[in-house]
Amino acid sequence: MSMPKGHKSEFGYATVSSDDGCLGYREIAEIMTAQGDEMNHSTARNNFLRAMEKLAAPIAAKYGSNDARQISQDPRFQSCVQQILDDIYG
Repeated sequence: MSMPKGHKSEFGYATVSSDDGCLGYREIAEIMTAQGDEMNHSTARNNFLRAMEKLAAPIAAKYGSNDARQISQDPRFQSCVQQILDDIYG
């Protein structure tokens, strides 16, 4: 399920900027396509959100929620995952 055009979650949009060294969905899609995996920016976004949902599922279950999708789309959750990965691999 994708968000309708113009949808903004309760806590804003998950955005990245070139200032923080992150790539946007369009740049990710261009790199994937150049490497032989045909992809557009919305597919990159959907794949990213599916991965976030897989990470959110055990957290949601631990706290008695079954709404991993809502958690995965929250920019605060995505930012926390980014910070954890940066601490580990950065």
